[in-house]
Amino acid sequence: MKKTPLYEKHMELKGKLIDFGGWELPVEYSGIIPEHEAVRNVAGLFDVSHMGEIIVLGEDAEKFIQKMVTNDISDMDSGQIYYSPMCYPDGGVVDDLLIYKYDNEKFLLVVNASNTQKDIEWLQSHLFGKTELKDVSDDYALLALQGPAAQKILQKITKKNLNEIKFFYFCDNVNIEGIPAFISRNGYTGEDGFEILVSSGDAPILWDKIMTAGKDEGLVPAGLGARDTLRFEVCLPLYGNEIDKDITPLEAGLGFFVKLNKDDFIGKEALAAQRSEGLKRKLCALEMIERGIPRTGYEVFSEDEKIGHITTGSYSPTLNMNIGLALLNIEFSEVGTIVEVAVRKKRVKAKVVKKPFYEKRYKK
Repeated sequence: MKKTPLYEKHMELKGKLIDFGGWELPVEYSGIIPEHEAVRNVAGLFDVSHMGEIIVLGEDAEKFIQKMVTNDISDMDSGQIYYSPMCYPDGGVVDDLLIYKYDNEKFLLVVNASNTQKDIEWLQSHLFGKTELKDVSDDYALLALQGPAAQKILQKITKKNLNEIKFFYFCDNVNIEGIPAFISRNGYTGEDGFEILVSSGDAPILWDKIMTAGKDEGLVPAGLGARDTLRFEVCLPLYGNEIDKDITPLEAGLGFFVKLNKDDFIGKEALAAQRSEGLKRKLCALEMIERGIPRTGYEVFSEDEKIGHITTGSYSPTLNMNIGLALLNIEFSEVGTIVEVAVRKKRVKAKVVKKPFYEKRYKK
């Protein structure tokens, strides 16, 4: 299995390591629930160095990305970040990614770890004009400092005024006590926070600096388990669960990021047809009425009719209840609809509720 530059730190902290898409990563340190609660109330530090980083360069870089993604990047500012699905011609999702704009001829794409090679091959196969791709994933480590105290903690170790980095913007070449870093204000938890990209060799030193700065605030190291429950409570999609090659962005509730009024992009025709014909299924939020946890893959029923499946489900530490996301036939997607989840051999009642389960608290 692949190891991130912070592997030794995870070993020192006695993190419980698992195989995550071919990477040996910590699922937890002190426990998923305490780590989850720390991020909601104070802050947590995550190693997300398994994510892929691809630089797109050249005169036609912007045109190329426009062709590849569903969002419209033509109005992006330098230093801004956009989220977007990237689709196949049939509307299924290749991956969802973050687009960081340096200028019209240089962009950084941050992609899902398990999709990095697939994404590079997909992008490479559609390259045109004066455009160049560079896979720089192995050169960098990515740390995510998330939670309401994230700014206070990070500000202790940099002279850069972090108020100047607005939500979904970034700043390059920030000095963090002698370490050059790329800092963006974003994350995957629904809380305020930063993602910090540094050279692989600097990552262990930076980890220690952040943990020391946050010691008196209550900062904890956090693993993949809490990252998943945090993103799930605010209904952020996970590739392979809420979106994949068989689930379109429109079905997943990501229509805001599908700009059908822009020039042609891969998947536009299929997505336009799906929108005009009307969705046949939709991603819904479920709150369990009866006892039972709706795990990923569990089938959902209305009487004897199978109407969908759970894409993600778990106990919610913040809400203290069992919840799930489910891809349901459209006629059962109205808020208030009662359905049944097949939990092992038993049918357990659940109710369709409004998304998200927990309101995001980003610093706008």
